[in-house]
Amino acid sequence: MSEFLPVAILMTSLGVAPIILMIPEHASRLRSIVNLTAASVKVALVVWLTFVVVQGGSPDLRFTVAPGLDLHLQADALSVLFLALSAILWLITTVYAIGYLENGVDRSRFFGFFTLCVASTVGIAMSGNLFTFLIFFELLTLATYPLVVHRGTAEAHRAGRIYLAYTLGGGLALTLGTIWLYTLAGEVTFTPRGVLVGDLAQTDAIALIAIFVLLIAGVGVKAALVPLHGWLPLSMVAPAPVSALLHAVAVVKAGAFGIMRIVYDVFGVENVQALGLATPLALLAAATIIWGSVCALRQDDLKKRLAYSTISQVSYITLGIALVSPLAAIGGLTHLIHQGIMKITLFLAAGNFAEAHGVKTVSAMNGMGRLMPVSMLAFTIGALGMIGIPPLAGFLSKWYLVAGGLEAGQPAVIALLVGSSLLNAAYFLPILYRAWFLDPPEIGPVRRTLGWMLVLPPAVTAALVVAAGLFANAPFSPLGWTRFIVSLEYL
Repeated sequence: MSEFLPVAILMTSLGVAPIILMIPEHASRLRSIVNLTAASVKVALVVWLTFVVVQGGSPDLRFTVAPGLDLHLQADALSVLFLALSAILWLITTVYAIGYLENGVDRSRFFGFFTLCVASTVGIAMSGNLFTFLIFFELLTLATYPLVVHRGTAEAHRAGRIYLAYTLGGGLALTLGTIWLYTLAGEVTFTPRGVLVGDLAQTDAIALIAIFVLLIAGVGVKAALVPLHGWLPLSMVAPAPVSALLHAVAVVKAGAFGIMRIVYDVFGVENVQALGLATPLALLAAATIIWGSVCALRQDDLKKRLAYSTISQVSYITLGIALVSPLAAIGGLTHLIHQGIMKITLFLAAGNFAEAHGVKTVSAMNGMGRLMPVSMLAFTIGALGMIGIPPLAGFLSKWYLVAGGLEAGQPAVIALLVGSSLLNAAYFLPILYRAWFLDPPEIGPVRRTLGWMLVLPPAVTAALVVAAGLFANAPFSPLGWTRFIVSLEYL
């Protein structure tokens, strides 16, 4: 029965999305029950799948679309890493979104596409070949657009158009690269250490370099690599649950995950290095890390500051992959999880500040620690984790990246990460200072009293940030699981 787990996991969101879209707008209780039940079942199925993979199982399903084209779902260690992040954070974000949109409009539409977005992410995680990955990657673009424009304002529609321009352009590059690679190699099944072996990797170097550039550009749009990042800050006009979804669960993480698949399971790290592609990719990641942080410094809008922080932080993942070092790879893969739980904490807390007191800018954060201690404490933990303060989750990622840089003979990585951490501190610490040490302004009545569905989710994710650092060596921790993945790719 375990061989059907990938389909079951996929259908807990892909099959549920149409049902949610058809629920009448007034049926709030029914919609909440369907949302929470589907999200909870998905978490349970992912836990089951994790145990199957640990025991050596690898569920694998194929559905032939046309000769040479299969929809291929599989579950391997890398799939489970991304699945666990998506499933757990989807459940947490769903709880938050139900509370956030309590008095909102078009909630069935919102949750229908919200669920379809997660279905796309799950499909990306379990794609067994490049064709299947492309299908779900493009579905993610289409499913996310209605969420970006959900508020219906002129600003939201402008952000949506720019989002589509970037992501459809990236999708075109990914499609061209996929077609080209299929003509050279046939079906491109994701394989540890890469599918490009033998004469192909040696005799078609120019073509493979061009294909690599197309594929990385295609997924790099969603990963917000510079200069393909312009859509992300503009998308912050969306509601807070969507911002959390974009940054921590779905779109940006799908791009980073795509880079992992292309480097590890299509080209293979040895071929990437032999073709001279690792260093340019590392330099691109380094430029994105610094540029995102510098831009974050200039933002007074809180969500835009967090958006530019994401641009910087997600490129740690790309850097870990590009350094072609086992230790750096552990740091990059671990940061996929750690950045997700830290960033969702920050966005959920930021959403609470806006909902309760209308606070949307850094300059208006004075005294928020006294006004909203639980949400502000969660935000503080997320921010300190991003800076890399031990023993929080972000410290571990940066530690392994530094060690990986030394292992790869690239000591400049130390300067890069120290500089990045200082920039992180420069744009996060002023927020914390204002919130905890300055007096709150004279404010009017609270705009909205926050219920447990808004307060609990950031508190839970903040606890996960602490736990991921303190219990890093525990079984099934993100660090332990990424060590297992890296052993398959390098040993």
